[in-house]
Amino acid sequence: MFCNQCEQVAKGEACTKIGVCGKQPDVAALQDLLIYALEGLSLYAVEGRKVGIADPDIGLFTCEGVFSTLTNVDFDPARFAVLIRKTVELRETFKIKIKAAGGQGDLAQAAANFTPADTLDGLVKQGESISMFGADPEDADIRSLKQVLLYGLKGLAAYADHARIMGQEDEAIYTFVHEALVSLLKGGLSADECVGLVLKCGEVNLRAMELLDAGNTGTYGHPVPTSVPLGAKKGKAIVVSGHDLKDLGELLKQTEGKGINVYTHGEMLPTHGYPELKKYPHFYGHYGTAWQNQAKEFAEFPGAILMTTNCIQKPQASYSDNIFTCGLVGWPGVEHIEGRDFKPVIDRALAMDGFVEDTDQGTVMVGFARNTVMSVADKVIAGVKSKAIRHFFLVGGCDGAKPGRNYYSKFVEQVPADCMVLTLACGKFRFFDKNLGDIGGIPRLLDIGQCNDAYSAIQIAVALAGAFECGVNDLPLSMILSWYEQKAVAILLTLFHLGITDIRLGPSLPAFITPNVLDVLVKNFKIKPITTPEEDLQTILG
Repeated sequence: MFCNQCEQVAKGEACTKIGVCGKQPDVAALQDLLIYALEGLSLYAVEGRKVGIADPDIGLFTCEGVFSTLTNVDFDPARFAVLIRKTVELRETFKIKIKAAGGQGDLAQAAANFTPADTLDGLVKQGESISMFGADPEDADIRSLKQVLLYGLKGLAAYADHARIMGQEDEAIYTFVHEALVSLLKGGLSADECVGLVLKCGEVNLRAMELLDAGNTGTYGHPVPTSVPLGAKKGKAIVVSGHDLKDLGELLKQTEGKGINVYTHGEMLPTHGYPELKKYPHFYGHYGTAWQNQAKEFAEFPGAILMTTNCIQKPQASYSDNIFTCGLVGWPGVEHIEGRDFKPVIDRALAMDGFVEDTDQGTVMVGFARNTVMSVADKVIAGVKSKAIRHFFLVGGCDGAKPGRNYYSKFVEQVPADCMVLTLACGKFRFFDKNLGDIGGIPRLLDIGQCNDAYSAIQIAVALAGAFECGVNDLPLSMILSWYEQKAVAILLTLFHLGITDIRLGPSLPAFITPNVLDVLVKNFKIKPITTPEEDLQTILG
């Protein structure tokens, strides 16, 4: 096993025995083999487009397959075996279509001719023996750049899949995903060629996030400021953790009138701001935080737990009977919901005690996406010009369990009273319930949404730059980002594509970045590792 794709890798280098996330060596090998099989499928997808054949279903399947290998999504070996075999079946069927159109239907690359083993053990052995990076493993910098590309693709694939669930897709995204997967197999790529692909990944990811934003807001409306209870209401309960709004929306429909209150967990918190979701009276509040207390929170939750496409710790045996997965999420021994028929979840919630009394743990505000923020843009601009607002800090990104992430809560606590904090993604759960007051009636802490809402944050920055007639890098804005998994990599590549500089990144830099590649990022984008809250604030504000 060798996995270094997330921030929490063992010893800051790689997980080689078992994943810090709980991923077993057989799952790691199967994930690598799936990527390899998808590279073979992509060879034919690229060849097919040369003769005018493009199949959106293959594009979507490729994104779903790549997404399933993202950290903490799928831990079930059996599901990967199915995906690997389906990949080869699609490849062989597509080859026939290519030949019929006059294209090259018999490619010579090994990945294009990969035959999966008959047994699960055989697939694991195949996964342990293949290379996803073609002929360049001996070149550390090229391999590093290819890893950046692959991990960016995993985040891009996630956003593309989220968007397609909401009815939005773009063939150009599938085209790039296939071309990029093929490029991983190529030998002889220069560093400049690899950097170009990496930045292109950021560009395409911006489009995927735009589509996802259109799907979410077009279906459920633009988020509005909403106060969300953090306590509980007496009665039966279901908590939903993850990202996909459609899963939550369908559950709310199916639980209507059944005497079950629905709570959010983790990245689902911002969904309370969507008008077409908040209209349900049994959509009550938010339960728990995210990574740091997750096992305890879930073990104590007195109802059923629904996991959507998500980044989460592996469930413990003591409470896994109360957990259900859907979408791409899967763990061995945990019931998986197909087709969004949530009857098993509802039945489990009805059979459990639920909360025995009302509790009040305060509230938090959500719903400060781009439409809300820009509706008060005149006040924001006036505040900056009058010096009532000195600086903006975007403090957000992924959370995680590794020590060192308290930097972000300490940073926010020390942000001066004349500065505003914008936040998004699960990193905010280090400080989301802090009362920072307001400036001119505008809350100092603005929750923009999920990691899936990074597009909204980018649009806010672009709009403010337009209002001040300057570039984003000239705004009194600093980005203090935490990363954990590959969606964060994709977002970072998008920021690079947009030319945004001076980003502070932590808690640690990616293990897959070599010193030479880091030097390129520092020289071109002035990226910096976080130090201490005191030192970073002093450097930024002077």
